[in-house]
Amino acid sequence: MILSPEEWGIVLLSLKVSLVAVGLMLPVAFALAWLLARSRFPGKLIVDALVHLPLVVPPVVTGWLLLLLFGANGPLGRLFEQMLGISFMFRWTGAALASAIMAMPLMVRAMRLSIEGIDRRLEQAARTLGAQRQRVFFTISLPLALPGVLAGLVLGFARSIGEFGATITFVSDVPGETRTLPIAIYSALQLPGAETAVTRLAILSILLSLTALVASEALARRASGGRTNHVL
Repeated sequence: MILSPEEWGIVLLSLKVSLVAVGLMLPVAFALAWLLARSRFPGKLIVDALVHLPLVVPPVVTGWLLLLLFGANGPLGRLFEQMLGISFMFRWTGAALASAIMAMPLMVRAMRLSIEGIDRRLEQAARTLGAQRQRVFFTISLPLALPGVLAGLVLGFARSIGEFGATITFVSDVPGETRTLPIAIYSALQLPGAETAVTRLAILSILLSLTALVASEALARRASGGRTNHVL
């Protein structure tokens, strides 16, 4: 399976978009996961529902909302353009933003389950021995939650690789800028005689997603096994 230079560009762009998406969403997803796992506050169910909303609404709706907020005339779009010089419309940055939003629910869920599985008696023992809250977090809580964090990152990467609906609605199909693997496959399907290119790109997309899913499952089992061994 030999890819053409154009197809290699599509693959590299997809990897860049996915890596930036999970990197962008990592601190947000972890903060939300920690908040939902450890805090009780009015409206928690609403926050939880909003976090998982991209999983259940049509991706086109998510893309439309991003267009309203981060488009050239959107309030956040103008803010980012004026203050940071970042434009999202018809740019790979917009594709990364759409992928990050779509990946967020899976990342938050994996991290939240890992945080909820931490034995809080270990944290309490460390605090009893005089450890400050920050030290307990970085030396006990975060290392124990790390497999779930990594699993969330890998799941988010897999979701970003397969993102299509929100991206094409938000930033359209611009060759070399927003044409990621799913969009390239869709575009090739519209052309006669492009079955070979579609097959190559589809196989590559499946392999990338499958690798990410296997890695995520391995990390999740490692986290679960670690907690089981601790209890035993």
